[in-house]
Amino acid sequence: MFANFYHLSGLPFLLTPDTRFFYGSSGHSRAISHLVYGLSQQEGFIVITGEVGSGKTTLVEQLWAQLDRKTYVIARVVTTQVSGDDLLRLVMANFGLGDTPGTDKSTLLRRFEHMVRDQRKQGRRCLLVIDEVQNLSVPALEELRMLSNLTVDGKASLQTILLGQPQFRPIMASPDLDQLRQRVLASFHLGPLTEAETRHYIEHRMRTVDWQGDPAFEESAFVAIHQHSGGIPRRINTLCSRVLLLGALEESHTITAAMVDTTAEELNRDLGAELTPGRPHAGANVANGYHPNDRSRGDDSLDELTRRVETLERHAFRQDQAFRRVLDLLEANATGRS
Repeated sequence: MFANFYHLSGLPFLLTPDTRFFYGSSGHSRAISHLVYGLSQQEGFIVITGEVGSGKTTLVEQLWAQLDRKTYVIARVVTTQVSGDDLLRLVMANFGLGDTPGTDKSTLLRRFEHMVRDQRKQGRRCLLVIDEVQNLSVPALEELRMLSNLTVDGKASLQTILLGQPQFRPIMASPDLDQLRQRVLASFHLGPLTEAETRHYIEHRMRTVDWQGDPAFEESAFVAIHQHSGGIPRRINTLCSRVLLLGALEESHTITAAMVDTTAEELNRDLGAELTPGRPHAGANVANGYHPNDRSRGDDSLDELTRRVETLERHAFRQDQAFRRVLDLLEANATGRS
């Protein structure tokens, strides 16, 4: 809806990874460099970690877009908590190898080795990407290491990229994974965007959908977006989508910091957060030593309740306005199509 209002050719802040929107921040560019270096070694493991929504999947999508599909056969596994044998079956399935129920492990490994050998004969290398690797058990990670030991004509049969959240790094430090750790050729932690990068990221995605400066973003709006999102791309996308929707509903051609703050508060409330983070909720007064005869604390409690009621009233009023605006826009779109 806001795309039509602002004359954009598409939605700029979709959560689905799309290489058209890839923004090469300093962190993402360095991560790509580590991936390219690791791949050039043609063996071992490459580890990329980052917070949820930091862009790890988008990073790999960008890498895939650059790889020659005639040179690589790529399989990707998004893991949950699976055993080593189940992981092996997932890997084989994603490489297109069939699996008959009840097949023993040695037979599975022979099939995998034959597949890799056939790919080598055709001049292709096998690349495995494991996402959410922090969910894997130590035995499952050891299974990956054993796969990396398979060689064809003296060359490594498989190269693996491990993508995970920050908690994977202490897991990797475990003495039980010492042999796997020795096979890590490149490792990088993807941090959040800086304040300046957050602005460039937003502008880049907007320009990708033919943004011509409508809406305009106030300087303070970019600052507010960075503060509320922490520089995490997925959070930026979620916040900006809602801010643009608010702008369209209010027919505003300027995005302000106040609009960003309001939207962030609504998102927090939708997720069950406090209306004003950092302030104690009403039920906390007794736990903090409140007594009904304590006049000053009673006044504070009443003020807090009044503030909440006023906030809810404002929210209800804005929702009513937004609903009416949505109906108007839908009616206008329907009239334009008829």
